[in-house]
Amino acid sequence: MRILITNDDGINAIGIRMLVNSLKKLGKITVVAPDRERSATGHAITMHHPLRIEKVQYEDPNVEAWSINGTPSDCVKIAVESILEEKPDIIVSGINNGANLGTDILYSGTVSAAIEGAIHNIPSIALSVYGKRGELIYEGASYYSCKLIEMAVNNKLPNNIVMNVNFPSLNSNDIKGIEFTELGIRRYQNSYEQRKDPMGKNYYWLSGSLIELKNNENSDVECVKNGYISVTPLHFDLTDYNYLKEMKNWVTEK
Repeated sequence: MRILITNDDGINAIGIRMLVNSLKKLGKITVVAPDRERSATGHAITMHHPLRIEKVQYEDPNVEAWSINGTPSDCVKIAVESILEEKPDIIVSGINNGANLGTDILYSGTVSAAIEGAIHNIPSIALSVYGKRGELIYEGASYYSCKLIEMAVNNKLPNNIVMNVNFPSLNSNDIKGIEFTELGIRRYQNSYEQRKDPMGKNYYWLSGSLIELKNNENSDVECVKNGYISVTPLHFDLTDYNYLKEMKNWVTEK
């Protein structure tokens, strides 16, 4: 099996290195990842300046790796369209330093990289760990990543579906199990702090805190809080087909 691995935390992040070590037994690994952290870039792609590719020496000589001065979506696009000689069988994005739950997926570089894979008609998985940055436990996520990828392959995950996975920050023995979930809702009390740079000019820094909302028991938010792995199928088609039927009644005559 040919596996393309990427992320949005950068090629030197602990999560991607643990993922590579965990998945090596499943097949041939290729890493194409940003040269630095690119969190919250969404599905941005680079259009107005050149992309630079640098071959990287990985710890394992059997793993080929490149760093890209672009976004996670850039990494998948250029890997599939230019770098790789053969199309990967599966794309795995992560393991992200922090959760990608509910509506946060719309901002996530991790999830967007996986969606780019689905756009290229390749089964894709996004992996993230829920918990406090700087204190995350990756062992459980690393251990279960193999099991989930094997599950996706054995059950023939459709090419146009992204499997969004969030792990609790726990060791594998402490994880309660796997749940298949719907997206919850995540909202923030945002504020922009005005500051001054050394030249006396104003700039703004985004801060704020998460608002605690009541989510369905079957939501990814509640699931991972309760110590379970959350698995949510996503599709890049955002059309609301039910409301589309209603909208067609808006126009009664030509």
